Amino acid sequence: MAMLIGIDIGGTNFRLGVVKYDINNPHSQPRLIEEMRFQADFSNLCKSDQYSSKQAWQKILTTIATAIESVRHQYPAISAVGIGFPGFIDPDTQKISQSPNLPGLSDVDLSADLSQMIQLLVITENDALAVAYGEYVMRCAQTPGSHSQSLIYLGLGTGVGGGLILNGQPFPGQHGVAMEVGHITVKPSAVDSKARLCGCGNRGCMEQYASASGVAISYFEAQPVQANAQQCNAREIAARAHQGDQNAIAAYNLAGETLAQALAHILKVIDVTDVVIGGGMSAGWPLMEQSFLQQLDQDLIPALRGKVKVSISSMGDQAGIIGSAMLALRKV
Repeated sequence: MAMLIGIDIGGTNFRLGVVKYDINNPHSQPRLIEEMRFQADFSNLCKSDQYSSKQAWQKILTTIATAIESVRHQYPAISAVGIGFPGFIDPDTQKISQSPNLPGLSDVDLSADLSQMIQLLVITENDALAVAYGEYVMRCAQTPGSHSQSLIYLGLGTGVGGGLILNGQPFPGQHGVAMEVGHITVKPSAVDSKARLCGCGNRGCMEQYASASGVAISYFEAQPVQANAQQCNAREIAARAHQGDQNAIAAYNLAGETLAQALAHILKVIDVTDVVIGGGMSAGWPLMEQSFLQQLDQDLIPALRGKVKVSISSMGDQAGIIGSAMLALRKV
């Protein structure tokens, strides 16, 4: 029986879980036996002028190490830690080359630095790839043989991440930037002079419209005279949309359209049937579903129309934890 820690790191918090898995039974289902959430505003920490990038990195390491040590005494059999981290992870060196939503981090080695602090094997993967693998592993365990061996995951949160499982294997790409779908251009600056600037340095990226922050920007831009509009988050805007606020409805429609635009391009390159949409913003799926499906049908090539299965994740926060732990198990 393997005992592992899986960690799913976000810009404002991270989740840690202890996962049990029967390594002698390839069809067994990973079990999440302990789960905790920690508040840690890593995004603002990295943006703050109060700390240098080196100091910010040390604070991130210390925060994660403290969380891990808080559960190790209870589960001494833990053999490895898997971490889903928002950024470009080099598959060979495990270094984080860049994290658009955590600015200032460049060529940092979370696996090596954290492993030295806690004296455990640490594996780091892109957060969306970890979630994709968690979705895939649980689907295979719950309904063996009923799903294809390939899956695309789109995670709607502060940004938009993507993960690809191809023929049962997680696919990070040669340089660790495969499926950075949030940075697919949907509003070319040459066509749209108001294309939004993205954290990656380009303009018109899909996540500037289809993420939670993108929805908030769309809503604010539609009514700049309202002082409180800028303060609304995606959940509050969703509530206003359900109450009939046309600007809120339009913000979610735009999110659905731009998400579909990007997915149509992905599917033209990667011919995969199963697409799973998750992340905190997916709670607003009913508000964007119609515009998404209309745009997807319009943009897909005819050969793919009617052949793509889009579903909403039923795993919630657990997919990233389980996926990270199971990716670590592959390396043990």
